[in-house]
Amino acid sequence: MPEWLVAGWKPLAAGVAFLIWLVRLESKGLQNERDIKRLWDQRKEDLEAAKASRNETNAMLGEIRDDIKALIARVGK
Repeated sequence: MPEWLVAGWKPLAAGVAFLIWLVRLESKGLQNERDIKRLWDQRKEDLEAAKASRNETNAMLGEIRDDIKALIARVGK
């Protein structure tokens, strides 16, 4: 076996381990980026759904208010 291999296997193993660690770190970073984008998209959809629901509720309350006014007007005559 070559002398440099016997004497230098520890730094070589550390270098390989470091490269593997960097690849895994980059992979985690990319996964986090995808998750953040997905969460922002989900938040946008939730806000749009809440706005639509609020508009429907406001329309229904407007109809109820008009019905109550009509009933009060009938009873008041």
